[in-house]
Amino acid sequence: MGGGGHLSSKQAILVIDDEPIMQEILADFLGEEGYEVDIASSGEEGVEIARTKPYDCAIVDLMMPGIDGIQTTQALKELDATLPVIMITAFASVESAVEAMKRGAHEYITKPFKNDEVLLVVQNAIKQRELEIEVRSLRRALRDKYRFENIVGKNRKMQEVYALIAQAAPSRSTILIQGESGTGKELVAKAIHANSPRTDKAFVTVNSGAMPADLLESTLFGHVKGAFTGAVASKKGLFEVAHGGTIFLDEIGTVAPEVQAKLLRVLQEREFMRVGGVETIKADVRIIAATNVNLRQLVAEKLFRDDLYYRLNVITVNLPPLRERPDDIPLLAHHFIDKYTRENERNDITLSQEALDVLRSFHWPGNVRELENAIERAVVLAPPDGLIRAELVQEYIDSGSFDHSQMPSPPIGSVSLKEMVWEFQKNLIIRALDQADWVQKDAAALLNVKPTTLNEMIKRYGIRDAQREQV
Repeated sequence: MGGGGHLSSKQAILVIDDEPIMQEILADFLGEEGYEVDIASSGEEGVEIARTKPYDCAIVDLMMPGIDGIQTTQALKELDATLPVIMITAFASVESAVEAMKRGAHEYITKPFKNDEVLLVVQNAIKQRELEIEVRSLRRALRDKYRFENIVGKNRKMQEVYALIAQAAPSRSTILIQGESGTGKELVAKAIHANSPRTDKAFVTVNSGAMPADLLESTLFGHVKGAFTGAVASKKGLFEVAHGGTIFLDEIGTVAPEVQAKLLRVLQEREFMRVGGVETIKADVRIIAATNVNLRQLVAEKLFRDDLYYRLNVITVNLPPLRERPDDIPLLAHHFIDKYTRENERNDITLSQEALDVLRSFHWPGNVRELENAIERAVVLAPPDGLIRAELVQEYIDSGSFDHSQMPSPPIGSVSLKEMVWEFQKNLIIRALDQADWVQKDAAALLNVKPTTLNEMIKRYGIRDAQREQV
């Protein structure tokens, strides 16, 4: 007997073989291993049994009177595409093995076989099926999560956005999403991907503005060993990782000219080369780009290639800022209350009319993301009676009013732009932490970033509690 151990809940195996001795051998030892085994003496009988009951695995003899093992496999797969079929035959030929695998067989075993061998193949086949079912379930959940309905809004401008992305999603056209920070550009990109024929392939996000040009180029296109100092091994770029899927280039307006040239080639030729490489790699990738700046203006100022702009600007989705859709604020507020009451396991939260009035009267410079942060904070800090009052919302709005003009800035030319930006961001984070009494979650809310993002930034900038007194 094989050493797989007994199963906690019985998994069902269908054995289809016209030889009684084979039926008996398989039924006995698989039964001893804890499986529930049903027997069929022909392909026709096996397919009929499979119509009435789900199975975790099928073991099918290749040579049977009537419909043979390959035809039986095809019929079983039509009933359940995830059912792994293990083919058993005494006629060990490469041709029949290849044909069986082509027609959907999971594995191929020749007679005489060892019980342990069959058991191992059965266990692996069932495990693979469970993973496949789990992946399908996750993909369904992803599609549900990024349904167009989840991009909340009944405003006329948003309805126009829905109509456009629903029409554009099934195509392979490049899409440019324009909108201020916090308007939901990545959510729209994910919805387009989830509702496209590429939904089962990778969706890869690249924050173009967060990386220097050389790192971005290597990240996107990969590099070969020795291409630069530290390139100790060849590495795939994200265009290779996203093959067959979608790549989302956020903050495309910040991309350096040398990287723009390479992106243009990908869009025109659908191919690229790794940094330091000579081999051309095909890129079957749909590009969705996003920007919170006016790309046309950047083109006019010679900061962005006009040919790349026209390649990106095939279908343009313009996301309106929240101040232009105030009628959506109540809808969004209740959507986020539902989301964060579930996450925080509170089902007693309600929003007072006065609090809603405060939300509606604010101009939301951080747009939907800022409103979401405000609601998350309000849900977490809501009093025991669960009523979010106007004061709680007003606190958030008041706390976000940084006076950037008071921040010290060195004279232009004394330091590089990168150093100035670095210092500005570091000081801003320290000020937010100081205002939030160094509670990172509250500071993240003030800065309109996720707590995990803030935590990474604190590490990157080397910010420590000792710096509390510096601001």
